[in-house]
Amino acid sequence: MSDVEVEGFAPAGPAGGPQRLFVDGVWVEPDGGHYEVIDPATEEVVGLAPEASRAQVWQAASAARAAFGTWSRTSPQERAAVLDRAADIVQRDFAAHAELARAETGATTGTARGMQVAVAVARFRRYARGALEPVETGLPPQVNEAGPMGKAGVLGALAVRQPVGVVTCITSYNNPWANPSGKIAPALAMGNTVVVKPAPQDPLSVYRMAAALAEAGAPPGVVNVVSGASPEVGEASVDSPDVDMVSFTGSTPVGQRIGEVCGRGMKRQLMELGGKGAAIVFDDADLDAAVAGIGTTFSFYSGQICTAPTRVIVQRRLYEPLLEKLTRYASYLKVGDPRGRDTVVGPLISAAHRERVESYVELGRKEGARLVAGGDPMSPRPPRGFYFTPTLLADCTPGMRVVREEIFGPVVVVVPFDGEGEAAEEEAVALANDSDYGLLSYVWSADVARAFRVARRLRAGGVGVNTIGRNMEAPFGGFKQSGVGRDCGSYALGAYSETQAVVWAG
Repeated sequence: MSDVEVEGFAPAGPAGGPQRLFVDGVWVEPDGGHYEVIDPATEEVVGLAPEASRAQVWQAASAARAAFGTWSRTSPQERAAVLDRAADIVQRDFAAHAELARAETGATTGTARGMQVAVAVARFRRYARGALEPVETGLPPQVNEAGPMGKAGVLGALAVRQPVGVVTCITSYNNPWANPSGKIAPALAMGNTVVVKPAPQDPLSVYRMAAALAEAGAPPGVVNVVSGASPEVGEASVDSPDVDMVSFTGSTPVGQRIGEVCGRGMKRQLMELGGKGAAIVFDDADLDAAVAGIGTTFSFYSGQICTAPTRVIVQRRLYEPLLEKLTRYASYLKVGDPRGRDTVVGPLISAAHRERVESYVELGRKEGARLVAGGDPMSPRPPRGFYFTPTLLADCTPGMRVVREEIFGPVVVVVPFDGEGEAAEEEAVALANDSDYGLLSYVWSADVARAFRVARRLRAGGVGVNTIGRNMEAPFGGFKQSGVGRDCGSYALGAYSETQAVVWAG
């Protein structure tokens, strides 16, 4: 095993040989060797990612524990400066980072630049400011009568946010820049240290992020990155006794298993899990706007996004017009090489995932859904790459698995509802809430009062009214099996904090 110090060293990767782990400020050879990271668009090898052993993951957590005491006592200004410098460094190498993100994920060039690397820069900037936000809240004084607890007096109190400790950040494959930065930056801003376990499909970008933070002045042990294709790596990053909190983005079944382990050790959790977003479209809606919003499911990350409006619940009068417009919308989307300037839909992340999406579409047909558009991996299929055409399933019913389960691909299912006035609202809300998930849902209606009334009744962590846009200062997270906790904006600072009460006699 050979260790190479960060200073003066560019981490190995696609342009410089196999990638090493990053543990305690040192680039470390992995015990488990390396595995290939594949470009979903070409099936070519992007680079060799390191396979950590369980012992190395625990070493990373131990390093984070050792670094926590000093880092948690640094001034907010110092933590802010590190995050700001990291943003500068990522921005400096923006083009190379975007190309790596595109190659690892299959995202289009525009998405890799604007929604991956650029978002990471913005999040480091946001939480550099966040490090300076007040952590103390004064509480009203309390007058106590004399009694068994002491003599009469006035008690003052503060609620103080303190760092949790060592946070394991387990990130999703659909965005290896925005998702990790959204965990690492607020965790560091609050004085925590982190062990980052990237998704096995695209970990190389996360090592670039770690290198930027090290160059920016994050002390050894504050940021550690361990990757691997084996489930053992993720398990070790959760069950290490040095880990105080797990922040996870991924599927609900994996989140449930992580929650069981965390429960045994009373570890804090922040989980953003699956979604099956309901898009309610009333018959007075701006149909073109609704179709444009829903249509992003086909194109944005090729449907590999948990916030997508994949389950359309449309009032009967607009049912056929919506199907017609959504079919036309899908037909305009160019599927192909994500490097192409006019490409809108790139590939899915892997051959295995493409097979999973295909199987769901076939299942929908067997369940009685009508295939209106797409439904195949592309005809003619490109010789290489994991492509799948935008797919629309109509005549769906609430009990179908394609309506109830997260497909995570460019597939939209449409369910009609009837009724007028209050009865229509009741049916739409009942259909939307008939789900195990509750991440983001959407309402389209020209009657804004009705739209807000319906939004308040939806069991979802967020609701878009006549928009799919998000306010990044708003709390983000899910109801039901879509997650635990909230992040984004200042809510993320709270998520990576423990609240302490300090009481004194006046």
